[in-house]
Amino acid sequence: MATYSKLPSGSWRVQVRRKGRYISETFLKRDDARRWATEAEGRIDRGETPTSERAGRLRTFGQLIDLHIADMKEVGKVPGRSKVATLKMLKRVLGKRKLVELDRDRFIEFGKARAGEGAGPVTLSIDIGIIKLVLQHAAAVHGLQISVEAVDLARYALKRLGLIGKGTERDRRPTEDELAKLIAYFDDNPRQGIPMGRIVKFAIATAMRQEEIFRVGWDDLNTRTKMLTIRDRKDPRQKNGNDQRIPLLTVSGYDGLALAEEQRALRDNQDARIFPFNHRSSGTAFTRACRKLEIEDLHFHDLRHEGTSRLFEAGFAIQQVALVTGHKDWKMLKRYTHLKPEGLHAIAAALAA
Repeated sequence: MATYSKLPSGSWRVQVRRKGRYISETFLKRDDARRWATEAEGRIDRGETPTSERAGRLRTFGQLIDLHIADMKEVGKVPGRSKVATLKMLKRVLGKRKLVELDRDRFIEFGKARAGEGAGPVTLSIDIGIIKLVLQHAAAVHGLQISVEAVDLARYALKRLGLIGKGTERDRRPTEDELAKLIAYFDDNPRQGIPMGRIVKFAIATAMRQEEIFRVGWDDLNTRTKMLTIRDRKDPRQKNGNDQRIPLLTVSGYDGLALAEEQRALRDNQDARIFPFNHRSSGTAFTRACRKLEIEDLHFHDLRHEGTSRLFEAGFAIQQVALVTGHKDWKMLKRYTHLKPEGLHAIAAALAA
């Protein structure tokens, strides 16, 4: 039974109590309130969840994306940069599509188009996963009658077509000759404003991510204990507050603490960060140097890979390496373990000693 009451503002509040369920909404016009109440009672009679007036107005996929982002911000879980980029792309490509148009064929068509643009199997898998996430959010949080079966069927079809799948594990490690060329190139370039040679060594010495290197500050460095605190370290489950202390070791062939002290000698008293530069600029400088030196298929992130592998080659166990790299899942850490066969001689010698 629906009851209507006129508010002092002139709006109408409608309350629906039916079969033990209760829901209310406010409308500017009584006719709108009556239509919503009739629909809500029908949904309850059919055993469905009545939708709010706000959710009932949603007609396009773009509106669902906006709803998802707003809800996540409301609870303090702002989407990260990569997710935001994917959501923007989805809104641009599928945002104007009406919800009734989002069927299996539409998602398969989307997947083929993305693959044609160069999106790899892993990227497309993430895209489809976020589409499903947005739809599930609308259904679970707001009670919209939306099925994700079409997304699941499209995923299966795209997988059968070879457009969705697991990425190939990257095992690119720089050679000693490549590292020597890169460091010499940076150190001998007087126009290079960023101390890239020192940063390359520091990246290998600490196995830190590129953004982490340019975020740590002098207050995070304890020279007495040779420890460095990385604030809000990347974690798929929790980022904010995920601080980690890592030891600055010398087993990689580079001394992380000594490199930081070299940087301290050049520091400006106003610099709170150890390397007060833009991480994107450093990535651009690294890519440009590789192109100039004709070093193929080497990325800055491969330096983290190299540092991690050198820790294993030094004889550290996987749980000990995780204390440096920050990996919570040791299975994820295994993909960085591409040891050089000749490195086993050093490990054998260390064990014998």
